Amino acid sequence: MKFIDEAIISVQSGNGGRGCVSFRREKFIPRGGPDGGDGGNGGDVILKASTRKRTLYQFRHQLLFRAENGGHGQGKQKTGKTGQPLIIEIPPGTVVSNTDTGQILYDFLEPGETFVVARGGRGGQGNKRFKSSTNRSPRFAQPGEPAQIESLKLELKLIADVGIIGFPNAGKSTLISVLSSARPKIGNYPFTTLTPNLGMVQTDWGEPFSVADIPGIIEDAHVGAGLGLQFLKHIERTKILVHLIDAAAIDQENPLALYKTINRELELYSKKLAEKPQMIVLNKLDITEAEKPAKAFQSEIRDKTVIMVSAVTGKNIKNLKQEIARLLERINET
Repeated sequence: MKFIDEAIISVQSGNGGRGCVSFRREKFIPRGGPDGGDGGNGGDVILKASTRKRTLYQFRHQLLFRAENGGHGQGKQKTGKTGQPLIIEIPPGTVVSNTDTGQILYDFLEPGETFVVARGGRGGQGNKRFKSSTNRSPRFAQPGEPAQIESLKLELKLIADVGIIGFPNAGKSTLISVLSSARPKIGNYPFTTLTPNLGMVQTDWGEPFSVADIPGIIEDAHVGAGLGLQFLKHIERTKILVHLIDAAAIDQENPLALYKTINRELELYSKKLAEKPQMIVLNKLDITEAEKPAKAFQSEIRDKTVIMVSAVTGKNIKNLKQEIARLLERINET
């Protein structure tokens, strides 16, 4: 399925049905009086977070959504039919805003959450409602209220406990495949991953946690280079970041260059993002040429814990899971 994480749609609730002008006409009952029924209310448009949806792909081809109109009132005080609401399912993690004002209307975090984005028009009252001592035969009724029309921007931001960041070819897809049950596409060329992959990790040290590998972050990602702007937003909701670095690609003359470049992009995009708890992981320690650069990196960043792994061979992956679970536990307790 193609990954679509932004969409602009229009929604329209149902019109309220008009009230009825009618008079009772029965044999042997003179002056029957008014008996026009009320119009039915129009249907609401409701957004609902559902685990059955993983992307906003459905909105690529359909941009206008209408709820059912209310039925018109009838004689014999019959009320018109209430319009059926229209329920639009969206994936959890979707932020809904008004395209005209930019105001955020609702942030869907949990499956099952609902929000009415357009209320149906109220049905008009029939002439029966307007009978009084001074007007015993009202010959008018109310029209139904018109529908609400809203233009909405839907923006999907993946919800994960852990976001794996790093340059292309650092091994993010391989790492998520050994940490979790996710099976992403893996290849040795830039931007192999074109969509975030999400997986669940089971551990022996606490609750399972979700992990996502975030593709496309390179230098100048914050201004749109690579796929940066498209995917930086997907790590805004994560609790911690796993900063994955290809140890074999470290420059021994400037060991922290790769590390600083990614962190600079995070800070330029969002200060909040840059301040997230971060775990540094050096990958590809199965390659002989990676040992010296890895030691050079460690000597330059002595104030931080660095975990050495090989996602290909599984070296130290169990320890990495344990450290991630412990860090998440500490964060959840605060």
